[in-house]
Amino acid sequence: MAILSPSYLPLKAKKLSLYKITLTIIPCTIFYLVGFYQSSRGNVPVRHTPSSINEVFPCAPPDHNTATLDFEAHHFAPDPPPQVARAHHLPPCDPKYSEHTPCEDVERSLKFDRDRLIYRERHCPEIHEILKCRVPAPYGYKVPFRWPESREFAWYANVPHKELTVEKKNQNWVHVEGERLRFPGGGTMFPRGADAYIDDIGQLINLKDGSIRTAIDTGCGVASWGAYLLSRNILAVSFAPRDTHVSQVQFALERGVPALIGIIASIRLPYPSRSFDMAHCSRCLIPWGQYDGQYLIEVDRILRPGGYWILSGPPINWEAHWEGWNRTREDLGAEQSQIEEVARSLCWKKLVQRKDIAIWQKPTNHIHCKVNRKVFKRPLFCKSQNPDMAWYTKMETCLTPLPEVSNIRDIAGGQLAKWPERLNAIPPRISRGSLEGITAGNFIENSELWKRRVAYYKKIDYQLAQTGRYRNLLDMNAHLGGFAAALVDDPVWVMNVVPVQAKTNTLGVIFERGLIGTYQNWCEAMSTYPRTYDFIHADSVFSLYNDRCDMQDILLEMDRILRPEGSVIMRDDVDILMKVKSIIDVMQWDGRIADHESSPHRREKILFATKKYWTAPNPGQNEGLVIS
Repeated sequence: MAILSPSYLPLKAKKLSLYKITLTIIPCTIFYLVGFYQSSRGNVPVRHTPSSINEVFPCAPPDHNTATLDFEAHHFAPDPPPQVARAHHLPPCDPKYSEHTPCEDVERSLKFDRDRLIYRERHCPEIHEILKCRVPAPYGYKVPFRWPESREFAWYANVPHKELTVEKKNQNWVHVEGERLRFPGGGTMFPRGADAYIDDIGQLINLKDGSIRTAIDTGCGVASWGAYLLSRNILAVSFAPRDTHVSQVQFALERGVPALIGIIASIRLPYPSRSFDMAHCSRCLIPWGQYDGQYLIEVDRILRPGGYWILSGPPINWEAHWEGWNRTREDLGAEQSQIEEVARSLCWKKLVQRKDIAIWQKPTNHIHCKVNRKVFKRPLFCKSQNPDMAWYTKMETCLTPLPEVSNIRDIAGGQLAKWPERLNAIPPRISRGSLEGITAGNFIENSELWKRRVAYYKKIDYQLAQTGRYRNLLDMNAHLGGFAAALVDDPVWVMNVVPVQAKTNTLGVIFERGLIGTYQNWCEAMSTYPRTYDFIHADSVFSLYNDRCDMQDILLEMDRILRPEGSVIMRDDVDILMKVKSIIDVMQWDGRIADHESSPHRREKILFATKKYWTAPNPGQNEGLVIS
């Protein structure tokens, strides 16, 4: 048997490979030329077999019909009927709900204890009781007057109540003048007007040097005291219960004055400790001396060190008024003695009493107060409570201790700068390291960030940039108050909300900046009337409440408290905002999603939306919604 040499094998293999390649190239070239020739002659003929299930495209003879190849899809799902495609999944509520305040519902409140007015506190509906509809504005509703005209005027159609015009006729709270309500600025204890009354207070304590910036008005009436403090750069939160004095807080908000529905009963007011520079009660009918002084103890908790408490009305100056108050001299004298005793036990100093006004001052620290517990056995200092916890937190009869100091002249918790420097000064809660993870550097960066963001908002939303277009603003997740601080030069006020679910409780910082705010759980309704706010800002709210409660319920609450033609800006992850957009599209809101201000590649986007104008139908006609 012959054996092939090694050199012979590679040569043979090479010839065989070349032969195969040649046989492959020749037919490919022929097919290419045939194809090129047919395509150059025009359209490819198509056999039409309409009776067949699938169309077939063989090479057709010249006598068959021809058509251009069509690559468009021809199988579509049928369009839904128009009435289904445009169904309002979030329908309007019955017109009887035009003033619906879910957590202060009068009928629900009657189920609760009437002792100490507990029934007038927040009592929210169960999940199955929450309305799944949009609260309508009353027929004839009009866009409110712009500030500062709104301080004196409101449209009667917006708040159609005359009870106070009759009950307080001689006290100049509010008058009806045709289609308008007029607020002369009067009050029970200041018949000459709120301005003159504030001037009287200004003669007793300094209201001009910027040391007093935040105030709280308990039992506010129509909030004229807070309304006229605004011109003095003092920002007051006014509150009153929803009671027989119908719509006190609603009147205040319609005027463009900060206010919330609230009452001192059994739970703490929704503010952290050391929030306010000044607290005020003008004939607010709160029994300050009763229940072991618990209500004054609560005022002490929210007053900053060195803050003032102002009381006018019964029992102050009872010697001159006791007959008009329909009470005995003995009764009124005993009440004042009781108040004086509680104030002393809190270590407050009575600064002055002149005519109908009395003023006390809280100490700047508790060094002496701890010593005099040997004299005043009650109240004892609280030991285990969190002084800033104030959401459904029961009031106690113990005294909230101020932060420790080393010198009798030190200000407990740190000295606050005067306004307006206070706005941008490092808040003591941050400089003292009270908030974990938040430093002075973080604070400065956050302030600069929100200046840029608000400037961007104003470029996109020209109405926000329009001076006077908005008055009442709400920030649903305020963090350090940067959004409100960036708007401080505009004629607006911002209610800064710190959700109780927030990782860090920053509401104390917001107050230390000279801003106002409150706690809130957005799985529940806010303690305010419908159509309270002109503008709502929501930064990462839906991310925070993801899986906590229904997104639709939060949006319905936003719709309830937003005025017709009011606007909303929401920041969140793009996937979340897409879900939000699908809901607001059936809420009669116009909305669009815009890129993040720093880059279109960021997942965080911004949704700009406006609530359309619509009202309940004319009660005298059987019609649908009135929509502009």
